[in-house]
Amino acid sequence: RWGRRQRALLWAVLLAAWEAAWGQLRYSVPEEMPKGSFVGDVAKDLGLQLPALRDRGVRIVSEGSTQYFSLHGKTGHLVTAERIDREQLCESVQQCVLRCELIVEGQMQVYRIEVEITDINDNTPSFKEVVMEERISEMTSPGSRFPLAEAHDLDSGGNSILSYELSGDEHFSLAVQAGPGGDQRPELVLAKALDREEAAFHELVLRASDGGDPARTGTARIRVTVLDANDNAPVFSQAEYTVRVPEDVPVGSTLVTVTATDADEGVNGQVKYSLKKSPGKALKILQLDSETGEITLLQSLDFEEGNSYELEVQGRDGSGLSDTTKVTISVTDINDNAPKISMRSALSEISEDVPSGTIVALLHVYDRDSGANGEVLCSLDGDVPFRLEKSLDDYYRVVTARELDREQVSEYNVTVRAADGGSPALQSSAVLCLRVLDVNDNAPVFAEERYSARVVENNAAGALVLTVRATDADWGQNARVRYRLGEGRVRGAPLSSYVSVQAETGALYALRSLDYEQVRELRLWVCAEDGGAPALSSNVSVLVQIVDENDNAPQVLYPAPAAALGSGSGGAWSGVELAPRCAVDEAAAPGEPAGSLTRWLVLAVAAVSCLFLAFLLLLLALRLRRWHRQQLLPPASGALRGVPVSHFVGIDGVRAFLQSYSHDVSLTADSRKSQLRFSASASCCDTLPARPLPDEPAPLLGDEDTA
Repeated sequence: RWGRRQRALLWAVLLAAWEAAWGQLRYSVPEEMPKGSFVGDVAKDLGLQLPALRDRGVRIVSEGSTQYFSLHGKTGHLVTAERIDREQLCESVQQCVLRCELIVEGQMQVYRIEVEITDINDNTPSFKEVVMEERISEMTSPGSRFPLAEAHDLDSGGNSILSYELSGDEHFSLAVQAGPGGDQRPELVLAKALDREEAAFHELVLRASDGGDPARTGTARIRVTVLDANDNAPVFSQAEYTVRVPEDVPVGSTLVTVTATDADEGVNGQVKYSLKKSPGKALKILQLDSETGEITLLQSLDFEEGNSYELEVQGRDGSGLSDTTKVTISVTDINDNAPKISMRSALSEISEDVPSGTIVALLHVYDRDSGANGEVLCSLDGDVPFRLEKSLDDYYRVVTARELDREQVSEYNVTVRAADGGSPALQSSAVLCLRVLDVNDNAPVFAEERYSARVVENNAAGALVLTVRATDADWGQNARVRYRLGEGRVRGAPLSSYVSVQAETGALYALRSLDYEQVRELRLWVCAEDGGAPALSSNVSVLVQIVDENDNAPQVLYPAPAAALGSGSGGAWSGVELAPRCAVDEAAAPGEPAGSLTRWLVLAVAAVSCLFLAFLLLLLALRLRRWHRQQLLPPASGALRGVPVSHFVGIDGVRAFLQSYSHDVSLTADSRKSQLRFSASASCCDTLPARPLPDEPAPLLGDEDTA
């Protein structure tokens, strides 16, 4: 015996380990245990450490509205959360099993737990009627049997009804028959002929005992009335009535009518109907009319609460003869329950850089209907970067289907929709709110590809030049942009000594007064950097053009002011004619803009340059022609005499406009007679006088130096 116990214990341990490995635990606990009673060591069976239970967020979830079990946080034991009455939960079920789930939120894991509620002998057998009335004719033969009402015991198994005993009169004895379901049916047996004149009534006591230890008993009194002769008993039209009704049949409807006939006349032929045997729940829902035999509906049917009811109807005539029939009412399911979605575990925030396949929620879907009406199909609404994965039985996981981008969508309201297979289908939905957390994956972007500004020289130190602007698509600290100046040098000095940029606003300021004659433009780079870790940055080029203003007076370079005063009017002429100050001063005439005067000066210089270029081209053509003639004709003597050499001499660095000349050129077919005469006249009273022309024109260019 001890070896058998060891083997049984070993098999139980192995079975528990196998079920735990497959995500399912099974325990048993007697009913009526006080709240907090031990059921099983969940932490040990699942191999979980006690600190892990608190850190991973472990909790117990039941399918129904009442939570019968809870998890003890300090011991890891599964304990009862309520007092459990097996007869209330499982009235007509032989094996009463309650199911719940253990959710490990930190791991997104679910374990199924089944707890069998074992029966205890806490109910006493009882009869529907404390006093039973039996009417038996005095002509009844000994050995006749009369069915008696059975006792009802809410307990099950060995604690249910086990035996009956009859006491009180020698005319009767008790026989017990086994029913189709194994139940015991007591029958009153007439052991001795009755004589109404001797005894019109007989009092008996029927005792029912259950199999508990100690046993519980219940009693009922039987009052037998002896009647005059009645030789025909009622007979039902069917030995068994079977009817199928939908669960949405209206209250008050007649479900079935039983009919029994008696061949006797008068009182002996009148049949009364009564319920001989019926479960307690059926009495609350169904009603039997004793006169007509109609069985009507008192309360609404619910397939999920009960799908079948069995009744035993007795038909008794006025003399006490009777017959019985069985009535079976089957309830058919209709699609009257929408699926229910429960969020067992869900995240409220998720980083945008999580990999595809990350679990964000654990769902449980349940439909109380049966068959196709209870088959549930789940889906996600809209084009969202998530998908559903089937987990354990009715569990689904919501996982990421692709990469997330907070800059495109910062928050998701994921609608999970569950629809059953009914026609029409019923559906329900649940919304999962998920906020996407930012990571620094976007560099700052400037509003323009490049920036440029014009600053008038001689500006005040600290003057605003321009403002650059960059934005970052990230959020929070990752989107905070700061600006700094790129490295560089200007005329040997650091760029930072000329300009600076404000780190927060991007405003570019001039740190010194700029001088167009020294620096005409500044080319620099501005860097925008965000506040992420690591930080991301981008650069933009900035061109600052310095605009000239009239801040410098004209200067006479030659002759020096001191030399001009010392030479006097009788000094020797140097061969250089300088333009008067009035001819080149940028000081415009009264009423005329300075810009207009500048344009006219530029046009004048361009015109003179074009004339000079044309003159050079003409001289080149003449030279080429003369050279060609020298190849054909003998050389001749003679030369051009013309302008003194001093008229062709200039001084480097003189920016004044030279004296204008008028030219007379005489050309003949014989180049030896060609003459070139220059006549010069002063354009202003301050121009140096030209040397008088000689009597005969001197050669302008020699035979060998013609240009």
